[in-house]
Amino acid sequence: MIINIIGGGLAGSEAALSLADFGQEVNLFEMRPNVKTDVHQSGDFAELVCSNSFKSESLDNASGLLKEEGLRLGSRLLEIAYHNRVPAGKALAVDRKAFSEEVSMKLETHPLINIRREEVCSIDFDGAVNVVCTGPLTSNCFETFLGELFGGALFFFDAVAPIVAADSVDLERAFIADRYSDDGDYVNCSLSREEYELFWNELVHAEVLEVENFSDRFLFERCQPFEEIARSGIDALRFGPMKPVGLIDPITGKEPYAVVQLRKENLSGSLLGIVGFQTRLKWREQKRILSLIPALRNVDIIRYGVMHRNTFLDSPRLLNPDLQSRNHKGLFFAGQISGLEGYVEAIVSGRLAAINADRYARGKQTVIPPVGTMIGGLINHITVSGRSPLKPVYANFGLLPEIRMKNRREKNRKKVVVAQERIQRFLEVII
Repeated sequence: MIINIIGGGLAGSEAALSLADFGQEVNLFEMRPNVKTDVHQSGDFAELVCSNSFKSESLDNASGLLKEEGLRLGSRLLEIAYHNRVPAGKALAVDRKAFSEEVSMKLETHPLINIRREEVCSIDFDGAVNVVCTGPLTSNCFETFLGELFGGALFFFDAVAPIVAADSVDLERAFIADRYSDDGDYVNCSLSREEYELFWNELVHAEVLEVENFSDRFLFERCQPFEEIARSGIDALRFGPMKPVGLIDPITGKEPYAVVQLRKENLSGSLLGIVGFQTRLKWREQKRILSLIPALRNVDIIRYGVMHRNTFLDSPRLLNPDLQSRNHKGLFFAGQISGLEGYVEAIVSGRLAAINADRYARGKQTVIPPVGTMIGGLINHITVSGRSPLKPVYANFGLLPEIRMKNRREKNRKKVVVAQERIQRFLEVII
């Protein structure tokens, strides 16, 4: 039996490599580069279209716990991410080009993976096993098919931040440090109160690109355009992506009034992403607004920020906790199409979908990650009936069962201990 995987993003690439390692022959369908999307730049597999950050590695952070669970489950893409990491303080960030190229190489050279560069507009249910990982940028024809199959899908809007040339940043007006540290990896661009207020005033009056059917009700919580954050109040950015907490400007010896942080996008450091500056500003406005930041007055924007529509299923109504369709056996979903938000979330769900697709193909009982693990909490959230319509979710400690302790940090650490114990027991079941 050949297992079909539709979509070569993070979840699909993880699922393909996992299934091939399990001994399953795989058809991996990817429409790029023949059919383009609004934000992809290439036909590479597992291309990172938003940030290059996989978030924190610390077990005090929910994303750090999810990474550990993914590594324990044997995630191939997390392994590749660590091969291609770039300095980013306590976060795991990667050289996005090198990361995608290594994923593509491993997929294209695996003897059990057949690469099919074509758009899929329907699914063959005649005894086939299918894993749908089309992501938030599902093509129009396949979205139409899913709508007819399930009676509608949902959508949210997402935005991407600009990437700039490092040599266009005025380092005499910036400093390199991580929060609460004298050294680090982030380039910090300070603004005085007067500079910040001018920046804010120009930003809230800047021209935005009109997007069909756009409403701020349909914005991903963690990818809100920075101009939308600014409109909620003059200090909103200073308590959000421009917060100066934990940073001391060596020029003044004081905490800046506001800070714009830049993070390496590649290993050489020639490209820098602007942290938290997702936007739908018109391109000429992006250049004008960013130039108001003293260290970026001569900024060279390599990739402009854009907004795009994300498609996902109403998973609580449509999926079982093994990521299989409630009404169509052998049809699995993973990644952002299932209602998960985030790179690591997509990767780990791709691994889980592969585990269950493999078990289904072999006539074995599919498995459900236990409550008390981060992956279990995520899957429970997106598949439990009664939470429809779904709002996309990312890893957070609120997904884990409550523990009665007053100290929040100690409570989260106890949740981590419980999660580690339960993921280990889960591994013993599936091996």
